[in-house]
Amino acid sequence: MSFEINGRLAEKFETQKVSDRFQKREFVLEIKSTGTTGFEFVDFIKFQSTQDKCSLLDQFNIDDMVKVAFNLRGRKWEKEGQVSYFTNLEAWRIEKIQNETSEPFIDTPAEETFPTQDAPFPSQLPENDSEIDDLPF
Repeated sequence: MSFEINGRLAEKFETQKVSDRFQKREFVLEIKSTGTTGFEFVDFIKFQSTQDKCSLLDQFNIDDMVKVAFNLRGRKWEKEGQVSYFTNLEAWRIEKIQNETSEPFIDTPAEETFPTQDAPFPSQLPENDSEIDDLPF
């Protein structure tokens, strides 16, 4: 699954060489949003880049506004009978945003969007079936 999000680059860490064949680099975006009550919420979301994508961060500075394209990945890990699950946000593209807006933008794939119109609550439905007459015949 591929997604995009805008935010402020809050942290970037050095590349970690995990093994001879694997390296990763982590960074954190600060995402600000305003809830329906008017309160501002701040989230700090950690991403990682792997292998040749570790160098993507080299051209960016702390406090830059960026757009990150990433994949959502989940892994199962077992050791000594214990099962653990991990979720990673794997960044594969980072772009600087010229228009420095503080509004977050999350873009989901078209096949995963859902209708915005909600079904009525049971208290909003008519009490008997005779009040429902939306059939075309």
